[in-house]
Amino acid sequence: MESKKPGLEILKEYKSLSTAAISDALGTFGMIGGCLGISPVIPGLRMAGRAFTVKYVPVGSVKGTVGDYIDDLGPGDVVVLDNNGRTDCTVWGDILTVTAKMKGVEGTVIDGVCRDVPGIREEQYPIFTRGRFMVTGKDRVMVQAMQVPVSVGNVQVKPGDILVGDDSGVVVVPWEIAEGVLSSAQAIEEAENSIVQAVKSGLSLREVREKFGYHKLQAKKMQE
Repeated sequence: MESKKPGLEILKEYKSLSTAAISDALGTFGMIGGCLGISPVIPGLRMAGRAFTVKYVPVGSVKGTVGDYIDDLGPGDVVVLDNNGRTDCTVWGDILTVTAKMKGVEGTVIDGVCRDVPGIREEQYPIFTRGRFMVTGKDRVMVQAMQVPVSVGNVQVKPGDILVGDDSGVVVVPWEIAEGVLSSAQAIEEAENSIVQAVKSGLSLREVREKFGYHKLQAKKMQE
């Protein structure tokens, strides 16, 4: 069902949740949203935003641009760059970092690598990639399309989907089920927090899981 919450409101709620809880919630919808192999460049930073997608391909006889799309972004956006998992050339560096930070962009996710890590660290800009490498993508890759479905870490990302990132990685939530996944993730995280507190008080894990119905929270939802 299409989410009825205003964009920035639902993003704020998602940003307060862990990617683990969101991943578990997606599982109740029969989906795997975790982006395999995508990790934070700067630990301790969080992001939650709606996808602005960019698809890269290798250059041919005609060369193309790499980062001009940045002028089209703003607050609440996450830049999602599909560079086919390439680790031999980058599609993100310090100039794009500074520009994105000034525009209020939430963060960047790359199925590929970035460079200029000291500048990214100085800006405290959330970015999630397969790694880092200094070789430029200029004259090696070009933008094929923007705002089309792409693949990041074996997960499909459509324009407008929600991406949440933390120290555990990045998870993708299809926009059309965002509200249902949010409710499920909030219930799971609340139950897990209660379980941790109960275990710390001396109760057994078995009895507190039964008390809070933990396994039922992660059961798959019936399809309508």
